[in-house]
Formats: sequence, structure tokens, C-alpha cells
Amino acid sequence: MAITALPHGDKQQYMSSDEYNRRQSFNRIIAILLFLVPGMIFFFAFVLIPVSNSLYYSVFNWNGLGPPTDFVGLRNYNFLLNQRAFQQSIQNSFMIVILSLLIQLPMALALALVVGRGHLRGRSIFRTILFIPFVFSEIITAYIWSYVYHPRDGLANFIVHLFAPGAENIVWLADKDIALFAVFAVITWKFFGLHMILYMAALQGVPQDLEEAARLDGANEMQVIRHVTLPMIGSTLRLTVYLSVLGSFQQFVLIWILTEGGPANATHVLATYLYKFGIISWQLGVGSAIAVMLFIITFTFSLIYQTLVLRRDYDTQFVN
Repeated sequence: MAITALPHGDKQQYMSSDEYNRRQSFNRIIAILLFLVPGMIFFFAFVLIPVSNSLYYSVFNWNGLGPPTDFVGLRNYNFLLNQRAFQQSIQNSFMIVILSLLIQLPMALALALVVGRGHLRGRSIFRTILFIPFVFSEIITAYIWSYVYHPRDGLANFIVHLFAPGAENIVWLADKDIALFAVFAVITWKFFGLHMILYMAALQGVPQDLEEAARLDGANEMQVIRHVTLPMIGSTLRLTVYLSVLGSFQQFVLIWILTEGGPANATHVLATYLYKFGIISWQLGVGSAIAVMLFIITFTFSLIYQTLVLRRDYDTQFVN
């Protein structure tokens, strides 16, 4: 059995290797707890407890005043699932998710390839201009675009009149057929810069030698991007899909300031519906039920996506 000497003033204390290992293990546990406890406190205070309370309040007919006493079971959930406006809010939330995956992310990737890897002059200027919208707060962004979409003096109608001088003014945010797409344009303008920067950072790690080798083998630029570049940044692509889906489900500020869910509930998503028909209407039981359903949707997606898609990236990083 080995003996370990530890300095202690002018004398030395000797302990066995087993005792030394136990002390080292104890010190590691203390260090882990010191870093873990603050995070767990915030997790319980701002995540677990609110979610638990929402689940509890969702089975009551409660206006937020006093303790909930009118137990209604699953009646709030049944009410929501049979309400047309709530169904529309779910459809709109999924529509924003689909549009984000089909338009926002491909556009961010294309711009990242142009201003990050292309031969465009003044690329740094373009990178700055394209990233600026993400720096703006959502409130400022919403107010800027409310002027852009002004039905009489807005920039959007001004551009339309440049190409169609005789066209009538378009009420972008008051037409229920186009309001959601107008709102999505604002969401894209605000957030695509984040994805573009992530793609640009990932592109910096793609070896130029592999792309040059593919070109020497006769591959054109599109084939190089498809078979070499994109697989090399696959982990970033999967991450941005994850962030885009969760972010789309959590949209609130932009939509609320621009339309408040109108016209005729055409732009309501789950978060705005919760605020309007739960908090503002003093139906906290119904609002809690909406919050629980939103949590279930996002948590289920997060769990499935991380298990089936992101796990390969975690495993690769662990092996490396």
C-alpha cells in the first residue's frame, strides 16, 4: 500500500493511497456541486416550478384572483381543441416552422456561401449589413416594419408601385390572406442573420483541399457544395434546424406588435393566442392549458430531434 506525504507546516503528514483517493473524490464532488447547484436553483425556479404550476392551474376554471377552486378536469383542453381560433393558431405555428425551414435557412446558407466564401467585393460590408437586423430588438424591428407595411405611405407599397404604377395599395397586415406571409417576412429579416453567421463560422472549418480535389475530379460548383461542403457542415445545419423550429414556435413579440393576432385570428400563433385569450381575458386556467400544450409540442420535438438527429453529433464530439 502506497504512502503519500502531504506538507503541513514544518512537519509532514502521511496518509494511505486509499485515503488520499477518497479525499480527492470528495473534493471533486464538492467542486461539481458548487457549479451545479446554482444552475439547478435557476432550473427549478424558472422552469420546473412554473411548468408544474401551469399543469396544476390548467385543470381549473381560474381567473388568477385567489386560489383556484373550480376544478374542471380536462374541460379547458377540450374547449381549446374544439375552438376554431386555437386550431388556426396551431396551423399558423406549423406554417411558420415550414416556411422557416424552406425559405429562411436556405436563404441564410446561400448568403453565407456568397459573402463568406465567394469572391464578392466588399464582403465584410455585406456581412455587417446582413447581420444588423439580428442586432435590433424585436420591438424596434416590429415598429420599423409597421411603417414599411403602412397601407398608404409604406415602403412596401412604394416598391409595388414602381413595378405596377396603377396598382392599388395593399393592406399587408389587414388582409387575412397575406398577413401571415407578411409577418413571416419580418421574422425572416430579423433572424436569418443569426443562421448566416453560424453557417459562415462552420464554412471556415471546411478544408479547401477537399473542395479543390473535387473540382479537379470534374465536379462543378453545385456538386462540390452538395457532396463536399454541406456534409462537412452537417452538424451546424442540424443545429440551425433545431433552433429554427423552437424559435418559430416561440414567436410572440413581432407578431403581437404588428397584428395582435389579427385580422380575424389570421396571424395568431400559440404564444399570442395564450396572451390574448388567457392572460388579457383573465382566463388563467385556459391560458395554462395553452402553455402546457405548447410545452408538450416543443419538448416532444426537442426530445425526438436530439435523440434521432443530434445524438450523432454528440457521440462524434465525445469520441473526438
